[in-house]
Amino acid sequence: MLRGGSFRAGFVLAAIALASAAPSLAGEGAAAPWHAVDADTGQIRDVEGLKALAEAFPDSSSVRLRLLNAQLGVEDFEGVLASLSWLKQRGYVFSETAQGQIPELVGETFAARARALLIQKAETIEASEVVATVPAEAGLVEGLFAPESDNVLLATSITGNSLHLFEPENGWSDARIPGANDLSGIVSEPDNSMGWIASANLDGSEDESGLFTGLIGLTGDIDNPILVPAPEGAAVSDLTISGDATVYASDPLNGGIYRKPVGATELEVFIAPGTFRSPQGLALSADDKRLYVSDYRYGLAIIDLTSGEVRRLSSDVPVILDGTDALFRHGNDLIAIQNGTSPVRISAFTLSENGTRIIAARVLEQAHPGWTEPLGGSIAHGALYYVATGQWDRFVKGEPAADKPAIPTEIRRLALSAPPD
Repeated sequence: MLRGGSFRAGFVLAAIALASAAPSLAGEGAAAPWHAVDADTGQIRDVEGLKALAEAFPDSSSVRLRLLNAQLGVEDFEGVLASLSWLKQRGYVFSETAQGQIPELVGETFAARARALLIQKAETIEASEVVATVPAEAGLVEGLFAPESDNVLLATSITGNSLHLFEPENGWSDARIPGANDLSGIVSEPDNSMGWIASANLDGSEDESGLFTGLIGLTGDIDNPILVPAPEGAAVSDLTISGDATVYASDPLNGGIYRKPVGATELEVFIAPGTFRSPQGLALSADDKRLYVSDYRYGLAIIDLTSGEVRRLSSDVPVILDGTDALFRHGNDLIAIQNGTSPVRISAFTLSENGTRIIAARVLEQAHPGWTEPLGGSIAHGALYYVATGQWDRFVKGEPAADKPAIPTEIRRLALSAPPD
């Protein structure tokens, strides 16, 4: 076990460099409105209702698939072909079973056209390398931080409620934080004086009473953390931090966004549940004026940090923006780990000068044979370090599945293009 005093002075965490500036949401090229979503939004079933939802979220494959199913249900086969065309243009690949069923469902008149709109097999793009492997005993590894100033790695465990440190010369060591719940998002303050980790019951486990929900702050002494509680009912997970050390946290289970200004002793509600359904990855603009948020089923949003206004990040090019688990900014690109679409991919979305639109997109890695489910990560040393073999399918309410024992977790490094000067 790692002792508090040995856990690297200042938590060995470094800030992610802020590289380029972008103006506010207002003015020419302003972002599109964001339509509030909640549990009821997911219950829309009729074609007309789903068409309206697809207009509100034009870059969501989840919404488009729901529309496709509704169109099949009412035998709107021209509509089915339009939805299949939308999905093909964005590289969506159906399962082999679905590829066999869809032509049969549309009937002989439309079958050939439907088959022509189905991508038979996902293109494999391999561009990363394994840099470390967390032992299986760590359980479900979720978050990862790679300091810019060092070659160590820090990983968090959902099921172990533990923190794991990798040093090239010593390998892995682990530490438990008193009272911690499931540990996920992890960030550093800009001056490296403190690290923050999200703690909450995220896996539905039958936790013992009294485990902490909120942000855990660590300096050099892991046995004496600083605790910043979340509002009752919240379950914080992904984190990002601004240049002035304001921490932002998303709640994927209940839909809220929270923040901790410098010196605050409690997390405050920034965006209440009901605007987002399942906010996950967070990334800040270079000037810290806006927050990019991934809503897992609906796409990417932009929050003006001064006014609190929420808008939708629109795209000038065909893209899929939903299914984004982790989100980062690298120069003028948003880097998205998209494990909720098909094929699973890591994408780079280039932002317009004012930061309100996507003007180009490219797939950095896709359908990697070494992946199970890519999860959280961190950008450092010109690369994305990320969890490549996520294990959510190997645990049930915090306990190992009977037929799927835990496996070691691979950490991969994906080199990124240098941001422009």
